[in-house]
Amino acid sequence: MDSKRDKDQDADVDKITAVLLKSRTGEFDLESILFLKLRGLGTHDLGCIGECVNLERLDLSGNNISNLAPLSSLRHLSVLNLSSNRISNLDPLRSCEGLQNLNVAGNVISSTESLHCLQSLRKLENIRLKDNTYNYTNPVCRNVSYRTIVLEMFPNIKVLDGERVVGRGSDLYQLCKDIDDTIKAGLYKNGQLVEHPDCKPWVEDSYWEIKRSNNAIIEEAYKQFNDVLHECRLLNNRATHVISQTERSMSLKKKPQQYSI
Repeated sequence: MDSKRDKDQDADVDKITAVLLKSRTGEFDLESILFLKLRGLGTHDLGCIGECVNLERLDLSGNNISNLAPLSSLRHLSVLNLSSNRISNLDPLRSCEGLQNLNVAGNVISSTESLHCLQSLRKLENIRLKDNTYNYTNPVCRNVSYRTIVLEMFPNIKVLDGERVVGRGSDLYQLCKDIDDTIKAGLYKNGQLVEHPDCKPWVEDSYWEIKRSNNAIIEEAYKQFNDVLHECRLLNNRATHVISQTERSMSLKKKPQQYSI
């Protein structure tokens, strides 16, 4: 029984329907759905997903989506993963005013003009158009000035393509990168590696170790607790639904049959 259900969920889903959303989340009302993971279903039609108006986190990665129009009603959406699809037009996302984190790596976005529609999203702070880990990219990333242009278009973003550009750690990252480039440039002379046997480290080995503050640990624990709590709520909803169906089925079996004379 369970293997059949798993097989059904893994099968390609051409269009997102209310039945699919309810079975995946255990919710009976689409407006009650806050988190959705619909990864790798082969979907190309978003169907009724726009009815989940209170949705906050949505993962649609690894599908065949090209039309984002149904997402225009998701004003509370804060995290959206659209990586590895067939998207070229992001215009419907201009109305997702709560969007903070957007991943569109692995699509067919061809120019920076396609990103203009996102400039009105004041809360947007993390944009990913390429992901070297999975070898995801977009045609726009081939432009040698791509990174400079995007940073000029979005002066308030903190992370671009997984690299922090502002905030804690960004200055240190850039400094280390500059030092590393300078050192590499000075290692070679006339194409030959220059050896420096008397070189000594500038600082002690433990100097660069990052010590996490208590606040950071608490925040991480709080995030993990919320994730577990959310999973528990989903399981509870599903269990309640199964119990209700079982009780209804048993009551029908126990009901005496009546025959007309």
